Amino acid sequence: MSRHDIRLKRAYAPASDDDGIRLLVDRVWPRGVSKQKIAIQAWLKDIAPSTELRQWFGHVPERWEEFRKRYAHELDANPEAVAELRKWLKQGRVTLVYGARDEERNQAVALRDYLLS
Repeated sequence: MSRHDIRLKRAYAPASDDDGIRLLVDRVWPRGVSKQKIAIQAWLKDIAPSTELRQWFGHVPERWEEFRKRYAHELDANPEAVAELRKWLKQGRVTLVYGARDEERNQAVALRDYLLS
C-alpha cells in the first residue's frame, strides 16, 4: 500500500507553504478563525466524528482508545467520505486541520492512523 504524506495542524496555527493541501476535518468551524486565516482547500465535515461521538468523547483522555474504535466504525460505515479524502491524498501532501486543543488525542490523529492502517 502506498504511504501517504499526511500531516496534522491545529486550525489556530499559521498555514505554511509546506502544508500542501489543507483540509478541515472538524464537523464544526473552529471558533474565531477566519476563512482567510485557515487557508483550507476543502472542509470535509462528513469525515468528522458524529456529533454524538464527539460529545461522548469530550476529549477525556481515558476515553481515547474507545473513541478511536468507535470513530473507525463510523469511518467504515461512511465509504463516500473516506473515498473523497483518499482522492485528495492522491494529489500529494495533505495537512488535516482540526480545532482541538489536545494535539495527541483528537479526531485528526485517529483519522490519520485509520488512513495509514
